[in-house]
Amino acid sequence: MKKIGVITSGGDCGGLNGVIKGAALTAISEGIKCYVIPNGYAGLYNLVDFEELTELTIDRLEDFDANNAGSEAGHSRVKVKKIDDPNKYERIKDGLKKFDIDGLVISGGDDSGSVMVDLYENGINCVHAPKTMDLDLQTYSVGGDSTINRITQFTVDLKTTGRTHNRIIIMEVFGRYAGHTAFRGGVAADIDAILIPEIPVDFDVLYKDVKETLIRRLTNSDVLAGTYIVVVAEGLRNADGSGIFDESAGLDAFGHKKLAGAGKYTQAQLTKRFKDDPQIKSFMEKIHAYIPGINEIPEIRTITPSHLVRCGTSSAYDVNFGKEAGAAAVMLLRANIVGVTVIGVNGDQVCYMPAAEAIKQRHVDLNQVAVFEKMGICFGRKPQAFKPQFKKIEDQVQRYM
Repeated sequence: MKKIGVITSGGDCGGLNGVIKGAALTAISEGIKCYVIPNGYAGLYNLVDFEELTELTIDRLEDFDANNAGSEAGHSRVKVKKIDDPNKYERIKDGLKKFDIDGLVISGGDDSGSVMVDLYENGINCVHAPKTMDLDLQTYSVGGDSTINRITQFTVDLKTTGRTHNRIIIMEVFGRYAGHTAFRGGVAADIDAILIPEIPVDFDVLYKDVKETLIRRLTNSDVLAGTYIVVVAEGLRNADGSGIFDESAGLDAFGHKKLAGAGKYTQAQLTKRFKDDPQIKSFMEKIHAYIPGINEIPEIRTITPSHLVRCGTSSAYDVNFGKEAGAAAVMLLRANIVGVTVIGVNGDQVCYMPAAEAIKQRHVDLNQVAVFEKMGICFGRKPQAFKPQFKKIEDQVQRYM
């Protein structure tokens, strides 16, 4: 193995530049040249048309910071299998042959990982460095910790404006059909309610908690101030299991319906219940906030930080893991272990698993949710009892699992 290419694909997130640097620096130390293939899988398909590629030399690597989120290699959302070209795989192989590239380090999530599996099954040497802020792979994935930290900070900051106006603040965050980032970000922000796709929401249960908590806080405050904070995952489901979609937006490149409006939908459900509740008028009068036609119910605001949760600065953990994952990917390529996903580096062990297994979607463990329901966080359902099972661990615990 003398030359490798690096591809990043799917959504941007923290830690990706760590993957690129880790792969490139390890390759250099092994006497292997490392090249960026721009524009994700679109660039790979069009590789045969490139005149030259950027080699990641020591000097070039000093031009970008592994602590920055996003990717120096660029992204696209392209499902190679769907390209209307019967010779697409041969075209890709011709591009790799043109630049004498022997293998690929590909960093992506479940969709991008499925393309990596497809490439491997069509005779292209590649190793998958797991990347998705959704944290829904079977392994830890680059970007998760960075996103959780940003969700936490934004949510904590929103408490000041919430308390100033006695508002209910709803923050909608990414995650599709896995609620890991909403769950962990909300817990870390010390908030009141977390709505995740794994738990269909009973809005009557949520409303009861919102109403009782807000009334208690405002009543017990010497300045009649309080707030209630909800974090909502974009893949929110109703009690009947239906999701919230932007039906006018069509499908994305991988055939998924585009999610939209979970936060606004939650706001509408709570607003309706506040307006229909006869006790709310007397409460607003009690705290001297009631103005007919103007200020009759507590105000509800929805905030959607969108791409702000995946940009900016990477967490230290993601930079560390990203560099290890990139390095491990190069080591696996050199050992001719391909078609696999990096789990991590544990001591002197480079750990991996079949990529086809790694990209299977992992959801929030509802047993863990019950732990936090015991602490009073509302998950839009009647709290479930946590039944602990005690287990003594004798062996070293595997990291990144």
